[in-house]
Amino acid sequence: MEDGDKDILTCQEYCPNFKNIKELKNKELSEDIIQKLAATFKVLGDPTRIKIINILANKELCVCDISELLDMTQSAISHQLRKLRDLNLVKYRKEGRVVYYSLDDHHILQLFNQGLEHVMEDN
Repeated sequence: MEDGDKDILTCQEYCPNFKNIKELKNKELSEDIIQKLAATFKVLGDPTRIKIINILANKELCVCDISELLDMTQSAISHQLRKLRDLNLVKYRKEGRVVYYSLDDHHILQLFNQGLEHVMEDN
């Protein structure tokens, strides 16, 4: 198959490998984990939230700073941050009347960087 060929190929004869099937059945994820992972990828599927993750990958910032960087209202940014926070993708801390956001942990940065590396390969 050539690189430009995007046809989906299937087996011409139905011949499942039951040894592989049995081995992989034991490695299936629980439904709860599948749902959580799907929700995480769904939340990350929004361009504004990707921009926020990219910004926070570089520096902890307050909502005002993120708002200015993305030229959006604080309310709109807060709405997006809430979705990210609900899935433990970002965390916050208060300093007086200012709320600072950062990535929740190093896994979020790894996930973002892996996705970025993947799409940059095609460019």
